[in-house]
Amino acid sequence: MNKIDAIVVHCSATKAGQDIGKKEITQMHLQRGFSTIGYNFIIRLDGTVEVGRSLTIDGAHCNSKGFSGVSYNKHSIGICYVGGLDAHGKAADTRTPEQKKALSKLIKELCSKYEIVEVLGHRDTSPDLDGDGIVEPEEWTKMCPCFDAKEEYSDLLAA
Repeated sequence: MNKIDAIVVHCSATKAGQDIGKKEITQMHLQRGFSTIGYNFIIRLDGTVEVGRSLTIDGAHCNSKGFSGVSYNKHSIGICYVGGLDAHGKAADTRTPEQKKALSKLIKELCSKYEIVEVLGHRDTSPDLDGDGIVEPEEWTKMCPCFDAKEEYSDLLAA
């Protein structure tokens, strides 16, 4: 993997309370033709952090291009929290208190280890269709991770 400078937060797009982990997500990704799980870390409902795809190989979680014009897969860490859909299957921030705590802790640790310049949600990598420099909600190609990761974690970025 190239120099790591970004973190992309994802959700598993599973209903609230459905507890899956690395094993199940790996199976889903294999069925989609991936060589292994696409995310580098998974955060389960109880806050357990599971290590997924090795950081020594390019990710398979976000093909969009960042500031550098290079796919995020080549320079970012993909973190997936389990959830993202309410009981009716609608996009929602379903993170448990334990997941919120674990996600903050993991992002903080990664920001101290790598020179992270941006933390964003998968939805924030959607194309800027109107060219105004901002990816607005009407431009999102998906809702993932169903909360504003850029806003929530901006204070953890490397100075």
